[in-house]
Amino acid sequence: MRRRRKLDHLNLAQLMEDGPLSTGFGDIHFLPNCLPELDFAAVSTASSFLGREVAAPFLINAISGGVAEAEALNRALAAAARRLEIPMAVGSMTAALEEDALKRTFTVVREENPDGFIAANLSANAGPEQALAAIEMIGADALQLHLNAAQEVMMAEGEGELSFGGCWQKIREVVEASPVPVMVKEIGCGIAREEARLLAAAGVAVLDTGGGGGTNFLRIESARRKKGGTEPFFNWGLPAAVSLLEVVDAVAGLEAAGQTAPLVVASGGLRSGLDAAKALAVGASLAGVAGPLVRSYYRGGLKAVLEYLQLWQQQLRQAMFMLGAGEPADLKACPLVVLGETGRWVELRGVNLQSLARRKSALAGTKPKMSKKT
Repeated sequence: MRRRRKLDHLNLAQLMEDGPLSTGFGDIHFLPNCLPELDFAAVSTASSFLGREVAAPFLINAISGGVAEAEALNRALAAAARRLEIPMAVGSMTAALEEDALKRTFTVVREENPDGFIAANLSANAGPEQALAAIEMIGADALQLHLNAAQEVMMAEGEGELSFGGCWQKIREVVEASPVPVMVKEIGCGIAREEARLLAAAGVAVLDTGGGGGTNFLRIESARRKKGGTEPFFNWGLPAAVSLLEVVDAVAGLEAAGQTAPLVVASGGLRSGLDAAKALAVGASLAGVAGPLVRSYYRGGLKAVLEYLQLWQQQLRQAMFMLGAGEPADLKACPLVVLGETGRWVELRGVNLQSLARRKSALAGTKPKMSKKT
């Protein structure tokens, strides 16, 4: 049953368009810098994440595994991560913990990228024993726990994991037992400020926002069910930009209180290097991408995956140059305006954009340059 579901996910992810929920990144606008005082040759996308140097602030996010067809895909993604020197997370490893024959669909990633930053992946309902086994299987540098309650409840009857009681405590136990940093990721419905605070209190090192607007697993599960009834939920979740703003607001609040705060990965419908630049400017450490890489791979293999990510890197450099940002951290000092539905959302929710401005400036080591909107 799990194998069939994983294969369905791969096949349907190739066919379905993003949305219908908007990511909201179109509502975030940079103030162009007509005097960047910078040579394009001096613009570098090099950054760091959890103590590791990366050539670009991108994350090849959790996609697949646990089905034979994923082995070649994961090998290609690992090769792309190695060549571009960027982090990667594998898909859920539960199947491989239950069936030895499926381990190779994951271990191939470490074979292809022996020295790279690779995150293991399990359900947030996993326990410490499973977590340790998954980390050991691929020599993981981090463990990504995914939250997918909305997806599970939409699965065909009998397939979903609907026991989420005590999930926070399980996450905390895994954090305490894990020898590597623990990341928590939503799979497309976003993380709100309240849950971000709870996850931070559990000791999570990274929050991966996984907002709406990209690959829609509720629509995918609806297609798998082959019957109606789920259509009202196709817009369920926080738009990706909204979730990012909420999570960064929560993180800023923790930092202002002198508490340890998690890093932030922005994911969910980011589709260009400009989207990545906006996410980094708001306060993310990395911009995550998954669905487009699946489509790129099935269109043209490793070459197409590399071309997609290299285009992102070029677009990010172009945006940085036009903003006078010599390195990704400098983006956090660039002024932004948040308009439209996203601006209205953060206003109604009381997201403190001024505190984000102060955090952005502190991270960049500069004085605030934000407009009243941000």
